[in-house]
Amino acid sequence: MNRKILSMQEAIARFVRDGMSIVAGTALESLIPFSAGHEIIRQGRRDLTLIGPISDILFDLLIGAGCVRKVVAAWVGNVMMGSGYNFRRAVEEGIPHPIDVEDHSNFTIALALHAAALGVPYLPTKTALGSDLPVNHPGMKEIGCPFTGEKLLAVQAIHPDIAIIQVQRCDPEGNAHIWGNTGITGDAARASRSLILVTEEIVSPDIIRSDPNRTLIPGFLVSAVVEEPWGAHPSPVQGYYNRDHGFYKDYHEETKTLEGFQKWLNRWVKGVETRHSYLQLLGEERIQELKVKKEALSAPANFGY
Repeated sequence: MNRKILSMQEAIARFVRDGMSIVAGTALESLIPFSAGHEIIRQGRRDLTLIGPISDILFDLLIGAGCVRKVVAAWVGNVMMGSGYNFRRAVEEGIPHPIDVEDHSNFTIALALHAAALGVPYLPTKTALGSDLPVNHPGMKEIGCPFTGEKLLAVQAIHPDIAIIQVQRCDPEGNAHIWGNTGITGDAARASRSLILVTEEIVSPDIIRSDPNRTLIPGFLVSAVVEEPWGAHPSPVQGYYNRDHGFYKDYHEETKTLEGFQKWLNRWVKGVETRHSYLQLLGEERIQELKVKKEALSAPANFGY
């Protein structure tokens, strides 16, 4: 029996604890592990630090549900619509409670995770020099190049306690194929102390081995494998389903007030115990509309010798 394959409830209960730091949403607008976020809320985790580039509404949702103590991110909001109202309420009014914000650019987040993946304490760069971003920043310091004396910015490595990563397919050991926009997923996987892999489907190892260059995450990095079809909805998964623009628009309109957010949370998260129940609420007609309609297959690659 493969001990890595767990239900979402089991994976969150076993690997996500109060006070942990979590990196998620590492492929930017696609492959966001919403089903994992919903389960974190249902299990009532608290004092989490969220790390990510563009989190779309996942971080806003977790903040509104009271799970978050700190955000380390380049941007928090609703990519299509603008503001994340829970983030604004937390920062401006301390609702549901105050949070700390450590500001980054997408590139400095990438550098910080890349440094951790490489096992070095920081990486030097020229980005953000001359801007306000490094001012009083705990993870950025100006340094001199040891060879030329040139001014550089050192970006400190970030080591998340856990990465939660959504993929298209993997084998039972967690050797995972990812395609489309992958963002900083590879570095996030290697920078983290443990990893929950959420996959649209588990396939045989032969399928994974047939295309080794697409194996972005090797199984030895993976702590748990959760097979959760549509686990990334409303974000898109290349080759499986499209972005649900209407869902993001509805979230934006319904969460402007605290009361509206609570109703949304009770309907879409607390009121559904499993992803299956969530999909039933979403409805078959909407699911069919979001499915990929036109295939765009890559050409086969010959790995013969």
